[in-house]
Amino acid sequence: MSLGDERESVQNRIIKYSTTVGWEYLSPDEALRLREGERNIILKEIFLNQLQKLNPKIGYEEAQEVLRRIERIPANIEGNLTAWEFLKGLKQVFLPSEKREINVKLLDEKNVDNNIFHVTDELKFVSGNRVNRYDIVFFINGFPVLLIETKAAHKINGLVEAFEQIKRYHRETPEALSLLQLFSITHLIEFYYGATWNLSSKGLNRWKNKEQLDFEGLIKSFFNRENILKTITDYILFPKKDDKLTKVILKPHQQRAIKKVVERAKDRKKKRGLVWHTQGSGKTYTMITAARLILENPEFENPTVILLVDRNELEQQLFSNLSSVGMEVRVALSKKDLKELLLSDYRGLIVSTIHKFQGMPARINTRRNIFVFIDEAHRSTEGDLGTYMMSALPNATIIGFTGTPRDKTSHGKGTFLTFGRDDPPHGYLDKYTILESIEDGTTLKINYALAENRFLPKKELLEEEFLNLKEAEGISDIETLNRILRKAVTLRNFLKNRERVDAVAEFVARHFKENVEPMGYKAFLVAVDREACVLYKKALDRYLPPEYSEVVISKNHNDPEHIKRFYHTEEEEKLIRKRFKEEETPKILIVTEKLLTGFDAPILYTMYLDKPMRDHVLLQAIARVNRPYEDERGKKKPAGLIVDFVGILKNLEKALAFDSSDIEGVLNDLEVIKGHLKDLMEEGRETYLKVIKGKERDRAVEALLNHFRNEEERHSFYEFYREVKNLYEILSPDPVLRPYIKDFAIYTRMYNILKQAYDEKDAREKILERELSEKVKRLIEGAPVDAYIKDSLEVVEIDEKALEKLLRSKATDTEKVFNLIKSIELTVRENLKNEPYLISIGERAEKIAKEYRERQRGTKETLQELKALSEEIIRAKREFKSLGLSKEAFALYWTAKLDGAELTREEAKKIEEVFKKHPLWRENREELSNLKYELTALMIKLFRKNVKRAVSIIGKTLEVLRNSDL
Repeated sequence: MSLGDERESVQNRIIKYSTTVGWEYLSPDEALRLREGERNIILKEIFLNQLQKLNPKIGYEEAQEVLRRIERIPANIEGNLTAWEFLKGLKQVFLPSEKREINVKLLDEKNVDNNIFHVTDELKFVSGNRVNRYDIVFFINGFPVLLIETKAAHKINGLVEAFEQIKRYHRETPEALSLLQLFSITHLIEFYYGATWNLSSKGLNRWKNKEQLDFEGLIKSFFNRENILKTITDYILFPKKDDKLTKVILKPHQQRAIKKVVERAKDRKKKRGLVWHTQGSGKTYTMITAARLILENPEFENPTVILLVDRNELEQQLFSNLSSVGMEVRVALSKKDLKELLLSDYRGLIVSTIHKFQGMPARINTRRNIFVFIDEAHRSTEGDLGTYMMSALPNATIIGFTGTPRDKTSHGKGTFLTFGRDDPPHGYLDKYTILESIEDGTTLKINYALAENRFLPKKELLEEEFLNLKEAEGISDIETLNRILRKAVTLRNFLKNRERVDAVAEFVARHFKENVEPMGYKAFLVAVDREACVLYKKALDRYLPPEYSEVVISKNHNDPEHIKRFYHTEEEEKLIRKRFKEEETPKILIVTEKLLTGFDAPILYTMYLDKPMRDHVLLQAIARVNRPYEDERGKKKPAGLIVDFVGILKNLEKALAFDSSDIEGVLNDLEVIKGHLKDLMEEGRETYLKVIKGKERDRAVEALLNHFRNEEERHSFYEFYREVKNLYEILSPDPVLRPYIKDFAIYTRMYNILKQAYDEKDAREKILERELSEKVKRLIEGAPVDAYIKDSLEVVEIDEKALEKLLRSKATDTEKVFNLIKSIELTVRENLKNEPYLISIGERAEKIAKEYRERQRGTKETLQELKALSEEIIRAKREFKSLGLSKEAFALYWTAKLDGAELTREEAKKIEEVFKKHPLWRENREELSNLKYELTALMIKLFRKNVKRAVSIIGKTLEVLRNSDL
């Protein structure tokens, strides 16, 4: 249907801004000529010319062979990887003249001007009987690299719609998506980008440019030609997860940090740097990509990059990540192995733990082109280990990476002085804070609640044996924490008291069943030690089915039998981790040390914390629950939740001894959130409930629809409702909600009706079914609002009985207008493929609806026009069935009839015969030309030799038929 403001205000502006930074515009017709048909997407002539220009040894025949190979790429993610490998210059072609294979270069990364950059719009691509029209497509050297789906700025759900269309393109025209590497969605206000074949919303990245925040600045910086080349070649990864190929594109903060790390590596004077990217922001991929770029860059003269972690478990995890993105790596298996690698002057990538540097001889390798990346640098380099490493590699550039900010005990000393000395005054080469991460949607807020006092140790005991201990300040690793807790005998005995363990387990079981499970999420129970894990498993099994929980602990040869019973082999543990992320059970993992770092399970929502923690260890542990998650219905995790059974979060200043600006927004007290809910609900009564207060059901709907015709007012209500809904998801079934259940049920009905009437394409689907969790649905079921406001509009497919029922209902005229608008939309959408003539009716209904919403038409006038359109649908359907024509022939017959032509049944049959003669008119240009010629000759007679009128009718009809294929 109509493009409206979308094309003028969004599409054309993107094209304008991109052409000013070096992209050349191609009209759709010119792009089609170069593509040589709608079933192709490569600009063949340009591709072949550029291929030979960038590869002087490749002749025309070899270039044609490369093109054929690319056109045969499978239409799936594996094919997309092959296409990316071509773009990276990793694929080869055989040269008969030299009897050898050489790498094929499709892009010139060093000399940007050697490439040709094109942009086109309204690109129609045909796959089988499927047709999609992409808003904007970008090409480099004739190869399609990126598509954009645009939406008008005024569309409240524009970005959601755009993303759904991107998903549809993958389903319906995957041949094009097998080549395209990136996609973007925008509605003028914000600009998001993602990797093709990664259709999770958490894979969407908001493009940010600190220097230029307006739309023009965002477009020009993103489509800067160097940036696009670098994004495609350097910032796309194809990791394997659980043996399944996936695709990742790095976020702006990752790209920024990588550039800074590589620049620091080039610096002859500055040899240190510290990168703080908060937990959950993709630090591992940042390290891996920076390492790869240094290794691939000839400027570094065949360097050595050493990736250091501080535990064997993380070493294996890092190795898995490196292997999954195809990087060759040597793992130092022992201190001796690492020593030999350094003595032998090994060039390439080494993964090791920091502990293998213990006792390493000084100046074992003095090369300058050694680059050491240290994961979790705040703990890895503490004590002698960092000293050994730095003296062994005195000229190396050493970059520390950390997921937590510096704690107050580290200011001006230790790790942060070591790494931050080259970046005064704050000591960070790059930082990405917790608050930034939450604002970008990279991570979620974490809420917390203190358990009942009966579960908590006395404040004096907690302080004496833990919080007030000098050695507990700035704890950076779980091993140090465990050593301190082993001395806290009284505190541990309290936490492991059998009666208390049983009471906590009973609470956890009830809380999980009422709060977490109905949302579809999972939980951790963090116990004070391995024995406590076993106690909790036995206790939980009394209140939940045994398959609900699993213990994941490390092994110790001194363990008694009752602990050994809960050991798992490596394979068993791997399966437990996988099932926790993907399957029904286990739903709760009982842990004390394992999985508290490095384990990402987005489905994890709640952590039941029964282990004293603080500072870095606490931040790392609670960050397990901050990963975004979206289920198959599109419902998103609202936040993470910590339930504190120790009381450690009573005193956040001691528990998290960091600068307040660095941990802003990391933890939110549920008691504060309850107060915010009360304020919101009072605001709602004043602002929104008064719109329908005191009105009967139909009059309430009328008042609602009239009041919210203004899009900004609707948008404000939607924001209000979503915030309230999120709080209900988080707090339910807390008694604090009870006074507001009726209000929330009314808001839900208001939201559902407004979304149906104004913003949803499929108005039959009740929004609450898609957006609310089971526990919130149950909470508002039966709320006494039946006499207050309906829960939805009446939307049906149009036929004689349905129309009569809609018009004779007791609904007000305003409600009838919206019922008819949505019923016509539904009828057109459901029957479009087989009855394309309905498109013109749908477009007229859309125009009427737009004018009505903008108050350019009155209610009674609008109702009469919609009634007339509904009657037209009924007549058209009846005549279509009676004539027995094909959908193509009837579309032209009906369009002509609406234009005043009086066609007989015999004339209609002649139209049918012309279409039958040219069945391939959609795919074949010659067929289309012949079809138009014969139809024009026929229609001129019907319109008394009025050629202009005949050509217009035919053109309009063929466009309708094309649109019905989209």
